[in-house]
Amino acid sequence: MSEILDKTARETIAAFTNKQLSPVEYMQALITRVEASEPKVGALYAFKPEESLAAARAAEARYMAGAPMGRLDGMPISVKELIATKGDPIPLGTAAVDLVPATEDAPTAARLKEDGAIIFAKTTCPDYGMLSSGLSTFHQLSRNPWKLSENTGGSSAGAAAAAAAGYGPLHIGTDIGGSVRLPAGWTGLFGFKPSLGRMPIDPYMTGRCAGPMTPTVDDAAFVMPTVTRPDWRDATSLPYEALDWDVPAADVRGLKIGLMLDAGCGIDAEPEVIAAVQAAADLFAAHGAEIIPVAPVLTREMLDGLDVAWRARFWGKMELLSPEKRALVLPYIYDWAKNGGDARAVDVARGFDQTFEMRRTSVEVFQKVDIILSPVNPNVSYPADWASPTNDPAKPFEHICFTVPWNMGEQPAASINCGYSSTGMPIGLQIVASRFEDLKVFSIAKAYENWRGPILNWPRHD
Repeated sequence: MSEILDKTARETIAAFTNKQLSPVEYMQALITRVEASEPKVGALYAFKPEESLAAARAAEARYMAGAPMGRLDGMPISVKELIATKGDPIPLGTAAVDLVPATEDAPTAARLKEDGAIIFAKTTCPDYGMLSSGLSTFHQLSRNPWKLSENTGGSSAGAAAAAAAGYGPLHIGTDIGGSVRLPAGWTGLFGFKPSLGRMPIDPYMTGRCAGPMTPTVDDAAFVMPTVTRPDWRDATSLPYEALDWDVPAADVRGLKIGLMLDAGCGIDAEPEVIAAVQAAADLFAAHGAEIIPVAPVLTREMLDGLDVAWRARFWGKMELLSPEKRALVLPYIYDWAKNGGDARAVDVARGFDQTFEMRRTSVEVFQKVDIILSPVNPNVSYPADWASPTNDPAKPFEHICFTVPWNMGEQPAASINCGYSSTGMPIGLQIVASRFEDLKVFSIAKAYENWRGPILNWPRHD
């Protein structure tokens, strides 16, 4: 039965509707895979097999009666631990937080449940969601299904592990500097960060988005009509638009595509990453696009300023903890944040101002091009138990230089697999469009996915 889990979300819902497949059969297959794979992959938190089976039986009855609850009825989905689900504690990936059940669903979870989706589990993240890793003092360590000794990236670590390991096609992560796209790139997924405010989120913060992490572009497109419906709790929300996310693959003839192979600072992109992204750009050129090299939009001053502002913000959270609780925080995160407590107020303010500098440069670059292609991650891989590719709290953000500007600039951006390293690890291509042009990202990604062909060698550990 495990092969049914490799269907797309659209195919699965169609099979439920046509009574060719029962939500109960699907959930049973999913539970079997999860129970066999989780000891190796470590993707999940709050896995609820019995509750999920009961929900699947209820969905089956509705389909048999010809009255499904909504467009996702009976479809299993995971959401990142940071996305509140009523009745479940939100540990924020850290042993330092008291486990208090959430009193209501966050916007993403609420919309999914309204359409009948079954949140069968939540997915792991590092302490406070502030690492590109699955390293956590609360959760088990998430590992990359492509090679279990390697890192998933983060902070949507468990979502990446779950999607790549075949725990169904639909998973939702969050992203404030690359936390959807970075792990998607390292695990071969399509990961989408929408324009800020397109997909309501709570709590909100400068640059923070939620987004799908899925095996295919179509899977992400299939869930977007649900998760983009409005919610008053997000004060950064865009006016709601009932967009048609099922856009056709783009005709790229005459399109001006910026190719950014230098992030401007941080870790230099490794040769295998450059080669894979260049090959993807060459494919666009072969289909009629004009490839235009573009300069970085990020500078060292911008990245360091953001680092100071974020350190200070998180040290403010640490100071509210008792000494006993503070001692439970992951040492890497503690050491990183503590320096923020020593920063001058004026330096913190100047650091936060660098987010507006990123916004300016990330808007300016689109005066010359229609789309930007770049690497997602500068490196191919790193050990599963490292906190980040540098594993150095003094250099925490050297790997996010291709991704973080688009959070601060609010542009839609996606990761899509564009090849593999010599060691067999996936490499991500980033596709970025101007603010609010979310559908353009999907149409460009669909075109590339069609040229590339489907991924047929997803790793399985069941």
